[in-house]
Amino acid sequence: MIWNLLAFLCLLYIIALFGRVIFDWVQVFSRDWRPTGFLLVLAEAFYTVTDPPVKLLRRVIPPLTIGQFRLDVGFLILFVGVTFLWQIFGALGRG
Repeated sequence: MIWNLLAFLCLLYIIALFGRVIFDWVQVFSRDWRPTGFLLVLAEAFYTVTDPPVKLLRRVIPPLTIGQFRLDVGFLILFVGVTFLWQIFGALGRG
């Protein structure tokens, strides 16, 4: 029972990470776009939930620089870690 709850919480966090990626990419392609109304509330929720661990990992793990391109490795590690936990908790929940 508890494993299923933990797996569900991991799934919600993965959805929040995907939401953060979507909002980040929209801002990359449209610099003057700002969310309003419901999208503002949704963006605030995504960033509030995902910011603390992302900022911590960004401080600990610097971005990978490939020429002019910088890859945020901390975000990728967080995503892979939460996905890994989701799979483990799901397997434990199934018995």
